[in-house]
Amino acid sequence: MRAPFERFDPTGPETPVVVEVPHAGIEAGAAFLEPMVAPARSIARDADLYVDALYEDAPALGATLLVARASRYVIDLNRAEKDIDGEVVEGARGDVRMHHGLVWRTTSDGEAALARRLSAQELEERLELVWRPYHRELAAILERKRQRFGIAVLLAAHSMPSVDRGRGGGGGGGARDGAEVAARGRADVVPGSRGRRSAAGRFIDTVEAHAVAEGWSVRHDEPYAGGFTTQHYGRPADGVHAVQVELARRLYLDEATLRPLPRFPEVRAWCHALVGKLAQAAALPL
Repeated sequence: MRAPFERFDPTGPETPVVVEVPHAGIEAGAAFLEPMVAPARSIARDADLYVDALYEDAPALGATLLVARASRYVIDLNRAEKDIDGEVVEGARGDVRMHHGLVWRTTSDGEAALARRLSAQELEERLELVWRPYHRELAAILERKRQRFGIAVLLAAHSMPSVDRGRGGGGGGGARDGAEVAARGRADVVPGSRGRRSAAGRFIDTVEAHAVAEGWSVRHDEPYAGGFTTQHYGRPADGVHAVQVELARRLYLDEATLRPLPRFPEVRAWCHALVGKLAQAAALPL
């Protein structure tokens, strides 16, 4: 497996914006494959396929782009280090029981993801090789932006299945009870801000206004209010603002064939413009 993530520095005049794409990866090193029984289709279906390509122009607008290459089936970068499923790791306390914790026990389609429990040493290896380096890098980028500009704006870029596929849904994190959401269908764009607590209103409203201008539907925090990244880094009082942006995959992806739709360039242009609008909002007086 190549490096578990890549950083792309600004090529245009730098702004306070950081775009992170924690679920784009589909790679797993040999050491991580032995216990894995998740079907290849699930590794792809549960990834945020092509979201890195949707935002690949962000550095040209002065943003820093951080893209994970490791699959979330190795370790989920949008979960806290202690979000351990007691059924996944030997000797775990078992007081955190979730199908989609730090290491997934099942796929979003309800199939087994692991053939056996991981040892504590195996989990530590995944943390040390993938999770901790990624979050050290992300924290350092945000702090550097904050020191330079007095503010940092984190766009946590995700995509979600257009309809609920089961308990976890495969989205970014912070899922609510899915029954009501599945019955009504998912919006085109879901800004996740943990009840408007992870960012100033101007940044949350920028996402909504940009989507509405495109004719897309918006539903805040439902079904994803934001995962670890939004909760951990979103500290408006300290000058760090984080918004998770979920795009329904029907906007740009054939969810059956997993191939980009002809309108992919249009959605990419929307993402490009969103990065610029967030930078503009960051430049306004507090």
